[in-house]
Amino acid sequence: MNEDHSKRRIGSPVVFALAVAVFGVLAMLIVDHGPRSKPHLQTAEMVDYPTTSAAAKAAGATVTPRSQLEPIAPGPKPAQPAIPAPGAGTP
Repeated sequence: MNEDHSKRRIGSPVVFALAVAVFGVLAMLIVDHGPRSKPHLQTAEMVDYPTTSAAAKAAGATVTPRSQLEPIAPGPKPAQPAIPAPGAGTP
């Protein structure tokens, strides 16, 4: 029984793993780039609005600048230390 077990090929799990990997890559290529998938490409002539805010304004939305949406956070600025070192700033 030990003789049959020792004759077993070591490479068979590797071959099986490579076959699964190749099948997976081919399946992804067929799904992503197959004959039924067409790219949704818009040229510069087809695009009506150059920015998202222009498209939103054309649709009737109110566009507010980002600075009005986010208030200034309280506390020290990032360049200032939260707790200054004792004696810092005095010669």
